[in-house]
Amino acid sequence: MVGPHPEFIPPARPIIGEAEIEAAVRVLRSGRVVQGPEVAAFEEEFGDLVAGRHCVAVNSGTSALQLTLMALGFGPGDEVIVPSFSFAASGNAVRLVGAEPVFVDIEPGSFCVDPEAIAAAITPKTVGIMPVHLYGHPAAMDRIMEIAQQHGLAVVEDAAQAHGAELNGTPVGAFGTAGCFSFYPTKNMHSLEGGMITTADAELARTLRLLRNQGMEQRYANEIVGANMRMTDVAAAIGRVQLTQLADWTEQRRANAKFLDSAITGMVTPPVADGAKHVYHQYTVRVRGDRDAAQARLTELGIGNAVYYPTPIHRLKPYLTQDGTPGPWDLPETERAAAEVVSLPVHPSLTQPELERIAEGANLAGGAR
Repeated sequence: MVGPHPEFIPPARPIIGEAEIEAAVRVLRSGRVVQGPEVAAFEEEFGDLVAGRHCVAVNSGTSALQLTLMALGFGPGDEVIVPSFSFAASGNAVRLVGAEPVFVDIEPGSFCVDPEAIAAAITPKTVGIMPVHLYGHPAAMDRIMEIAQQHGLAVVEDAAQAHGAELNGTPVGAFGTAGCFSFYPTKNMHSLEGGMITTADAELARTLRLLRNQGMEQRYANEIVGANMRMTDVAAAIGRVQLTQLADWTEQRRANAKFLDSAITGMVTPPVADGAKHVYHQYTVRVRGDRDAAQARLTELGIGNAVYYPTPIHRLKPYLTQDGTPGPWDLPETERAAAEVVSLPVHPSLTQPELERIAEGANLAGGAR
């Protein structure tokens, strides 16, 4: 049996340093471990990343999406426009509040939702748009916001993979009605687990704070029906440490991507739209030939790789029609991307020799048949 490559380069290396450990221990020793001063400080500090918006910390990125849709009052009979080329959480959050996701296609370049597909999908039932800043590339928010304003629709940015990404100088999470971030361990920054909601609307922020904490601001003075989706102070303390390093990590990711762009010729490197600051949560290429063979070759060469996402949301079991078919969706760019993409390591802890191995391996694998 063939064992793992002795110099395997993992697709991601979650960073947990001494500073994160010390922060967690400090909070544990304090006895204030849930929804305390660390959470409040993290919310305030994260605001600097999103143009000073109100920030509400929760226990995951999926919770951020679900609570936001709840706070906006979305429910049965409502439709939310969502790209199908995304992680299932984008669609799940819509279904969890009783609304229905309407799946639309992506742009061929950025892998993000196509604004004109959004415009074509609006019906009298449409209440919101959920653009996904996929792989760390900002969606075309200028056009999306224009469409939303024309039709009076809420915009909930799924920014789970895009901490620090920008479009024409405006950070993601600062365009829409709300923005939702994830702090899962493999994200560009993490809190072990957690999420953040950003909004310019103070009343919406207050509703979100109620919803995450059983509907109460003061203990036992429940104002609305809420949930338990609080962030722990241990998570917030780790997130605060990570946030101080995010800018440096982002620039390293971008530098790594720039090198890979220049060195990879055997696969189609990821494009970047004009005015976009891509933060490369994933470095996602397109394979021109046999993707399975290319992945097998990459793995044989000790280069971690993964497909995000092999099955578009509209083809997942929970979203099929009663007869087991994907429904009425015509999403050719989504289907093409799902069949061609592979993500290569781009994380900030890569060494130059590792980057050179990744590029060489991608060029070799790009010719695999």
